[in-house]
Amino acid sequence: MSDYLRDLFSLRGRRALVTGGSSGIGYAMAEAIGRAGAEVVLVARRQAELDAAVRRLNGHGVTASSISADLGDRAAVRRVCEQAGEIDILVNDAANNIRKPMAELTEDDYDVTVAVNLTAPYLLGQHFGPRMAARGWGRVINVGSQQTVSAFGDSGVYGAAKAALAGLTRSQAEAWSAAGVCVNTIVPGFVLTPLTEPAQAVPGRVEQLAARHMVRRNGLPEDFAGAAVFLASDACAFVTGHLLFVDGGFAVH
Repeated sequence: MSDYLRDLFSLRGRRALVTGGSSGIGYAMAEAIGRAGAEVVLVARRQAELDAAVRRLNGHGVTASSISADLGDRAAVRRVCEQAGEIDILVNDAANNIRKPMAELTEDDYDVTVAVNLTAPYLLGQHFGPRMAARGWGRVINVGSQQTVSAFGDSGVYGAAKAALAGLTRSQAEAWSAAGVCVNTIVPGFVLTPLTEPAQAVPGRVEQLAARHMVRRNGLPEDFAGAAVFLASDACAFVTGHLLFVDGGFAVH
């Protein structure tokens, strides 16, 4: 790699916190950010999966650690803030998606969906964002959904939370961009990950969704590596408050 590209995209000396980082899009983004030079802290619920992810990252030469936490629990979010230390790059990928017809959603469904998909990114941003701003550099990458901008597939409360996450991105960008903190949201297409396994189990659904993408396939976690490095790097210095569609043209239809 030329010195020019290294300077533009290198994350050496940075520390990244990646929620939902043990699998799927979160892991792929963590690996990309780590291989670009950053130290990575993974957050997810299951310690065994976190341990396996850390070993994979170590195998790529990435310095990595983990914090086991249920981000639907505000006390656990506070513990993550306390344990993570100084963070330069915050990636909010952790999510849940309760797929029920709208009329069947319960108050508990609402509470846990909003807690994980919106409240946790808000609280993590409230902790790390001002600290990044005080140092004059930072990146926040929120991970949205097609339901951020459109409804399909029993969007329910998940769709409402992901739409609100786009609003949170704009609010965070307004608050901190002048201090060197760029805040953006990635909007995936339909991606083959553990989170989408219920939809994948519906006969014909995977093929139907693949055909809807302009690239004629569903997304894979590794499709998000380049976007993660870009949004985490100095190359992103004039991009903030933005929705970046990494969706193979899905949203255009």
